[in-house]
Amino acid sequence: MNKKSFWIIIVILALVIGGLAFMNLRQHQEMSEMVEQMTIEKEELQEEYEELAYQFDGYQQMDIRNDSLQDLLTREQQRVQDLLEELRQTKASNARRIAELKKELATVRAIMKDYVRQIDSLNATNQRLTVENEQLAKNNETLTQSNEQLTRSNEQLTETVTRASMLEMATCTMTTLNKNDRKTRMATHVSKLQFDYTIAKNITCTPGLKQLYARVIDPNGEMLSNNSTEERLFAFESSEIPYTMVQEIEYAGEAYSGTCYCTLAENETIEKGFYTIDFFCDGNLIGSFPFQIKK
Repeated sequence: MNKKSFWIIIVILALVIGGLAFMNLRQHQEMSEMVEQMTIEKEELQEEYEELAYQFDGYQQMDIRNDSLQDLLTREQQRVQDLLEELRQTKASNARRIAELKKELATVRAIMKDYVRQIDSLNATNQRLTVENEQLAKNNETLTQSNEQLTRSNEQLTETVTRASMLEMATCTMTTLNKNDRKTRMATHVSKLQFDYTIAKNITCTPGLKQLYARVIDPNGEMLSNNSTEERLFAFESSEIPYTMVQEIEYAGEAYSGTCYCTLAENETIEKGFYTIDFFCDGNLIGSFPFQIKK
């Protein structure tokens, strides 16, 4: 081998080694970026599990007069706690298990939604039976009292029809955004709250354009102003109360999904803690949802 061939081989080997080193560095960077992204997804999923656990705590405080349903609710609540604990112990690099836990979360949410529907149905039935029993007892009184009962029954029937035509907010989820409208988990970076909601189907409700009002209440019981310096009011129960935001929607009787935003004033920071958003439409409270800002 002559000297020229020797140096050619040396150069080729150097290029090969350099290429392998570059590929190894690139793979390492990509792996680091993937782990960082999975860490963010894991933290967001953990927050969703913790929020679901908080909702279960709220439902456990309700008067559920059905032992079987109470047991099922308790079982699902424990399932959420177990999955949350498993998620906390799962490494961010375990993308497969995190994806499985994400699917589990969707399943539990669907189950909880069905349980809540059953609870609402049971409560409505109990209220109706209570009213009916009171009416039956009063029917044994005098004719004058019977006439008064008939009048009250008609009023109750009117109220029932009115309630049947009321809109109902089925779901609502909150997302914290920074000044660039990107998701953020840090309270100090929050400049906007995004609420994605769904109004349930109701063919008895009068269709058309409707004003959907919302009030966001902070941990101190104060209402967020949505970057507004003037007090804005709407009619509710024979009075006028302030609102955080209002949105005009066109409701046609089918399920309706929408999004509304609460923007903080410049230099305003949001507190950590438990919040509530209340929705109103047609002079009625149609839904109330708790949410939490933790970091």
